[in-house]
Formats: sequence, structure tokens, C-alpha cells
Amino acid sequence: MTAPSAPSSPAAAAKAVLITGASSGIGEATARRLADAGHRLLLGARRTDRLTALAAGIEANGGSAAALALDVTDPANMHAFAAAAYERFGRIDVLVNNAGVMPLSRLDALRVREWDRMIDVNLRGVLHGIAAVLPVMQAQGSGHLVNIASVSGLRVDPTAAVYSATKHAVRALSEGLRQESRQVRVTVITPGLTRSELTASIGEDATRTAVEGQMGIAIPAAAIAEAIHYAIAQPEGVDVNEVVVRPTAQG
Repeated sequence: MTAPSAPSSPAAAAKAVLITGASSGIGEATARRLADAGHRLLLGARRTDRLTALAAGIEANGGSAAALALDVTDPANMHAFAAAAYERFGRIDVLVNNAGVMPLSRLDALRVREWDRMIDVNLRGVLHGIAAVLPVMQAQGSGHLVNIASVSGLRVDPTAAVYSATKHAVRALSEGLRQESRQVRVTVITPGLTRSELTASIGEDATRTAVEGQMGIAIPAAAIAEAIHYAIAQPEGVDVNEVVVRPTAQG
């Protein structure tokens, strides 16, 4: 993808927004919220049946959304996704790096393939997203990276060591990018217990049962979507660096 040679002017309110991991949970809720706000969306995820249905529903309700298969662990696929967005919209205003997995387990369970998967999706996937859109945003003189972390990036709990490591890393690279940027905004959204399908990826029965037992206090994904909408709705020159959203009852 070639970065634009000169910035183009976006519509007054509508932004060109890319969302990864958009087929469920926070990604789906964010797509619905931003479509309601009038933004133009390109949605990416591996589950294309659900993704296509989501985009069709948004379009039927008067919104603007298209869907593409996306594997964030493949840098070429991520670049193609960004290129498709640029071809469709003529610019890229926002990337919501939302795709993530959470197969929690104790370290002594030695579930190395699951560790690798978390690193590939939760960390490398974010880096691939940044690499795909940053040149365009820099050429435009504006843009917004929204990276989804977790309260596990603020603490470490048993069974969450590797997951927490990936989310600590997302917060670190986001802060590094923020300090390097004077035109591109960077926001970290840090959810607490949120209703989603992440627990389904936990392979250890005891761990999955324990986590699911905590979900009674979980907040809806729409609460996180609202935080994302708030961050990107701020005027140019205002950078909301981090928003932590968790249930009132969560310790």
C-alpha cells in the first residue's frame, strides 16, 4: 500500500474506522456504536459469516460497514486489510486494535502453543496493525490508534501470567508510540471483566470454570464501545491516553 502524497479532508464528523476482531464481543459492540455515530467502517475478523452478517445489519439500519476476512497474525493480511480501507475511504482515520485471545493457564501446565498464540494475536497483531496504518496516518497528518489492553495489563494474577505479559506489552508500546507522535493520537482502552467470548478459549476446565464464576459482575461490551467512542470523538489536539473501564464490584 502506498501512503497518500497529500492529505485529504474527511467529512465533518464521519471517520474511516478499521476494527479488528469485530465478529463478537467488544469489536462487535464497537462496530454498532460507531456506525450509530455515523462513522464509516471496515470490519475484520476470521469468522467471516458473523462478520458479514454484522456489516449487513449495520447497512440495513442506515450505517456504513464492509467486512473482510482478517488474520492479524499475518502481516501481509493486515496490510491488505488497511489497503482495502484506504481504497474504499481514501484515508484511514482510526484503527481499533481489538483482536485478542485469552487461554489462561498456570505456567507449570506448559501450554506453550497457547502462550505463542497469545503473543501472536495480542501483541504481534497490534504491532502488525500499527505497521499497516501508521505511514498513511503520518502522511495525512492525523490519525488515531486505539489499542485494547486489559486490567490484566495493570496487575498479574495466577493463570494469567502470559496474558498479562501481552497486555502489559500493549500498554508499553502504546505509550512509546504516543511519545513518538505529534499528529497521531494513541489511546489505550483497558477493560475489566467484560461479557465476551474470551473465556471460551480457556482450555483448562478448572481455570475456565473459575473465570466464568467471576463473570456475574461483568459489564456489557457496549460499555467498552462507549469508551472507544468517547476517545475518538474528542477534538483534534486532544488525546485521551488511557481509559480504564471495569465493573464497580470488581476488586
